[in-house]
Amino acid sequence: MSLVQQLATEVAEMRSAGTFKTELELEGPQGAVVKVKGKGEVVMLTSNNYLGLANHPEIVEAAEKAESDYGYGLASVRFICGTQDIHKKLEARIAAFFGTEDTILYGSCWNANEGLFQAVCDEPDGIFSDELNHASIIDGIRLSKARRLRYKNRDAEGLDALLEGNKDVRRKLIMTDGVFSMEGSLAPLPRLVEIAKKHDGFLVVDESHGTGVLGATGRGTAEELGVFGKIDAYTSTLGKALGGSHGGFTTGPTALVEYLRQKSRPYLFSNTLPPAVVMGSLAAFDVLERDSSVVTKLHENTKYFRAKLTAMGLNIRPGVHPIVPVIIGDTAKAIAMSKQLLDRGVYVSGFGYPVVPQGQARLRCQISAAHEREHLDRAIDAIRAVATEHGIL
Repeated sequence: MSLVQQLATEVAEMRSAGTFKTELELEGPQGAVVKVKGKGEVVMLTSNNYLGLANHPEIVEAAEKAESDYGYGLASVRFICGTQDIHKKLEARIAAFFGTEDTILYGSCWNANEGLFQAVCDEPDGIFSDELNHASIIDGIRLSKARRLRYKNRDAEGLDALLEGNKDVRRKLIMTDGVFSMEGSLAPLPRLVEIAKKHDGFLVVDESHGTGVLGATGRGTAEELGVFGKIDAYTSTLGKALGGSHGGFTTGPTALVEYLRQKSRPYLFSNTLPPAVVMGSLAAFDVLERDSSVVTKLHENTKYFRAKLTAMGLNIRPGVHPIVPVIIGDTAKAIAMSKQLLDRGVYVSGFGYPVVPQGQARLRCQISAAHEREHLDRAIDAIRAVATEHGIL
């Protein structure tokens, strides 16, 4: 059987099992309500557009002006002829936002994670990683020759023991998601800070789902948990709360950033971020830092939605994050419920094994500051109806 035939067979098996992912087409911009081809207007409950900035007029205007002033693209990597003053301006802005010394931009946070471990850690070193870290972290660690050491999800004492048992490693890089994207749970950063200091470790937090989302001013998980300014370095994205477009970064000590500029392969061999993304991202920071009420609204929406689903009797992961997983259990049922909700005008994704553990299939609801109370109530009513149909309530 040829490669193509083998792949076709596997695709057919995924279709039969109900795990084949279909890409729905949006007929317009991202927002609280979107128009889906063949489905009409639906409440968007599955987007990373946490602050509702994906179609913000100020950001769109900044991106359009950037193409006029700086061009469509640079046709180069940063270290050849792909650096403009606006790239340096955005890097400085990110560092100021996180309270760090310097920043290096990447095409995505995936690239930032991919470019970190191979550059910084080698055979004498150890990378200590939470078992539920994002796939980009897992793949990035695989590229390094360092010792790979995993601890149980959010198990700070397990990490402490792991570090104690591997004192011989030269560099101890501790890596965790700030927010675990399938759970909506937060890493125990206060304890991780203590453990990193105890073992002379270097703590890096992926803040992709925390930046602009958590903390009173949107500065992330560290702000939310009271350890802002105590994290050694962050990786994060410009493609979620901060406008939802593209781009990622690593921000931390100057020495780390300068080293990555010399050694990090995704940075060295990938085209620079286009001017429209850079200027749009700067405008997103302007919006966020000028008025944090958008963060407050996100928190209020999240609290309301979580309370309603909890009162309904659904099994949701507790917490404060706008990722609200509704645990269903069976993968086929979660996927079926997702489709029925779409028919009822609510766009929410169902996830099952192997994306989440066996028996932990779920609907992952994601709240936005763009949602008004009427949007949330519409979604809540639809979830109640579909859950009742399936005997979950």
